[in-house]
Amino acid sequence: MRLLIVSNRLSVTVVEKQGQLTFQESVGGLASGLSAYLDSLKGSAFSQSDHVWVGWPGISAAGATREAIKQRTLTEFHAHPVFLSERAMDKFYLGFCNRTIWPLFHYFPSYAVYDEEYWAQYEHVNQTFCDAIMEIVQPDDVIWVHDYHLMLLPKLLRARLPDVPIGFFLHIPFPEFEIFRLLPSPWRREILEGLLGADLIGFHTHDYTQYFLRCVLRVLGYEHNMGQIAVGGRLVKADTFPMGIDFDKYFGAASSPAIQPEKAELARTLANTRVVVSIDRLDYTKGVIHRLRGYEVFLMKNPQWHAKVTLALVVVPSRVGVEHYRQTKRQIDELVGEINGRFGKIGWTPILYQYGYLSLLPLVALYASSDVAMITPLRDGMNLVAKEYIASRVDQTGVLILSEMVGAAKELSEAIIINPNNIEEIADALKQGLEMPRAEQIERNAAMQARLKKYNVVRWAEEFVTALRSLKAKQHEFDARYLGAALQQKLKRDFDRARNRLLLLDYDGTLTGFVTQPPTARPSPKLLEILTRLAQDPQNQVVMISGRDRETLDTWFGSLGIGLVAEHGVWLKVSGADWTMLRSLTRDWKPQIRPLLELYADRLPGSFVEEKEFSMAWHYRGADPELGAARAKELVDDLVNFTANIDVQVLQGSHVVEVRNAGVDKGSAALQVLSARAAEFVLAAGDDWTDEDLFKILPADAYSIKVGMSSSRARFNVHSPDEMLDLLAELSRR
Repeated sequence: MRLLIVSNRLSVTVVEKQGQLTFQESVGGLASGLSAYLDSLKGSAFSQSDHVWVGWPGISAAGATREAIKQRTLTEFHAHPVFLSERAMDKFYLGFCNRTIWPLFHYFPSYAVYDEEYWAQYEHVNQTFCDAIMEIVQPDDVIWVHDYHLMLLPKLLRARLPDVPIGFFLHIPFPEFEIFRLLPSPWRREILEGLLGADLIGFHTHDYTQYFLRCVLRVLGYEHNMGQIAVGGRLVKADTFPMGIDFDKYFGAASSPAIQPEKAELARTLANTRVVVSIDRLDYTKGVIHRLRGYEVFLMKNPQWHAKVTLALVVVPSRVGVEHYRQTKRQIDELVGEINGRFGKIGWTPILYQYGYLSLLPLVALYASSDVAMITPLRDGMNLVAKEYIASRVDQTGVLILSEMVGAAKELSEAIIINPNNIEEIADALKQGLEMPRAEQIERNAAMQARLKKYNVVRWAEEFVTALRSLKAKQHEFDARYLGAALQQKLKRDFDRARNRLLLLDYDGTLTGFVTQPPTARPSPKLLEILTRLAQDPQNQVVMISGRDRETLDTWFGSLGIGLVAEHGVWLKVSGADWTMLRSLTRDWKPQIRPLLELYADRLPGSFVEEKEFSMAWHYRGADPELGAARAKELVDDLVNFTANIDVQVLQGSHVVEVRNAGVDKGSAALQVLSARAAEFVLAAGDDWTDEDLFKILPADAYSIKVGMSSSRARFNVHSPDEMLDLLAELSRR
C-alpha cells in the first residue's frame, strides 16, 4: 500500500542556473510538517511501496529537461512533478488562489477579486494535477490531497478512480456561509462538489468543519448526520483534525549543543533587555500592523519599560507579486521606523527587524531566548509558530500571547488569549506577559507542552489516514449490502420460482423523489405502467404502504388493482374492497395540537401544516434548510412536552415532523397483509424511519430494500428511487 501526497508545491524545489539543475528539499509549510510522519511510515504497512509526493516543482520545463526532472525527483525524493506554465501559475496561484480564495476564506472579502480567467486557470490546473496522478496511481494507493489550491481535484479523481480512498485536508479556515456565498454561484457549487469527491474532508477546528457542513446544506442541499453526508450513493465524512508539530524536533534543537553559539550571539545583541518575539510570513492576515500598534501603545502607557524590552520582529517574504502584500510590507517598514524613531535612544532600539527567512537553529534560538511570543493573526487556519515556540521552551518559561482567531487557540488555552483587533488588549497582554511570575509561566507551559507532545504531527497524520481507511471500510460494508447486478439476478430467480409473491412498497422517497409541496408528487406514467403490469399478474400482490391520506392514494392508485395502506397503517384497502380501519383510533387530540403546528408554520416561511384523518404533519422542505432544521428541533421538544399525557407519537422524518396516534406503524399493517396470504416471495422497499417498522417484522428471507445509503434493518440498499423503479420494471416484464 502506497500513500500519494498531493499538494500545490512539491516536497523538493528545482532551480535552474546557467543550464544546471539543482534540487533542494522544501522547507517550512506542509513539507516540513509531514516529514516526521513520512519517516514514521518506515516499518509500517506503507513501507512496502513507501510514498510519492505529487506537486509543482517550482520550475517550468519541457522535453528532455522535464524527463530528467521526473526521473531524479522520483528516485531521490519519492516525488512526481506536475509541470505548469508560467501563465498558468500566474493566473492560478497568484490569481485565483491568492487574490480570490485566500482573502475570502480569511475574512477579507474587500480584497477578493472575481475574475473568470482566474477561475478557468484554477479548473485547468486541477485537471492537470488529475492527469498527472493518473500517470502513476496504482490500485492500492491512498490519495491525500492538501489545501485550497486543489479543491476541485477530489471530484476529478473520483470520476476516474471510483474505488480509491481519497482524503482532503484544508490548512486554512473554511468561512461561514455569508462569506462563502460571495463566490459566484457556479464556483461555490463546483468547489463544494469538488471537495465532496473525497471520502474524508479534514479541517483544523470544529468551527471550520461546521461552517463547511452548513455551506454544503445551503448550497447543495445535502444534510449530514454527525458529519456524514450521503452523496450519490457514497458516504462522505467531514471531521476535525487539529494539526500538530514535530515536538521532539524543536525541543531537541533547543536542548542541543549546536544551538549554543546562536543563543550566545542573541544574548550579546539583546543584552539587558527582555525580548518579545514576533515571527510571521508576510501576509495582511497575520496582523503584524495591529501587533506593532499594540507594542507602540504598550510603550506609551508603560515608560518604565523603555530600554528594558526589545521586540524581535521577523517577517518572512511571501507572494511579493500580489499588491496587497507589497502594501503590507511598506506599512510594516514605515511603522517600524516610526516606532524606533519615536521611542529609541542611543543604546536601545525598540524593534529589531529582519525581513528574511530563518533556518531551524537560528529560529529555535530566537524562540528559546525570548521572554514573550506575540502570535496575533487576524485570522489563521492553525498557526504552527505558536506551537513551535512552546515546544522550544526547554525550561518551560516564557509567555505566549495568542490570537483567538487562530485554530491553535482551541488547544493552547493556557496562553494569554486576545482579540487581535483590539490594540489596547494587545498592549495590556504585553504588560501581563512581561510581568508574569515564573511559577505561573511554568504551570501554563507545562500543560501546553504535554498536550503538544502527545498530539504531534505524526499522530495528526496517522489519525487522518486511519479515519480515511476506516471510512472506506464502512463504505465497503454498504457496498456489500448494495443490491448490485449479481444480487439482482438472484432476486429475479427467486421471483420467477415463486407462485405467490408479495410486494410492499413505500411511495415518497422510494418510488419517486421528494418535492417541496407533497401534493405535486404525482406518480409518473412510467410508475403507473409498472404497477399496472405487476398487479395484472395473478401471482403478485402489490400493496402501497404510504404516509399519504387515503383520498390521495385512491385518486392516484385506486384504479390499478393494488392494495393500499394510508397514514402509515391507519387504513387498509385490499384490491376490490372498501377501506377498513386497522384499529380503533381517536381524533380528539388534533384540536390541541393544531395551534402549535400552525404557530411554527407562521414562524418559518416555506413551511406548512398537512392534516390527515388521524395524523398531522408539519412540512419544511421548502424552507431555509438551516433555520428549518433548528425550528424542527424546537417543535419536537415542544410537542414531546405537550403530548406527555396524550396517547400520540411524535416522529421526525425527512423535512417533516408528524404527530399520529400511538401504536400505528407500517409494521402492524404489513402483518395484517402477511397473515392474510402465504407468500413464497416477499419484497419490501422504503426509504426512511417509518419503513424500519416494516423491515423488522419481515421474514428472514424477505428482500427488504432501503432506498438510500444509510443504516437500516433492511438487508439491502439501492442508491435512489430511479434504481428501485428500474428493478420493479424488470420484475413487471417477467
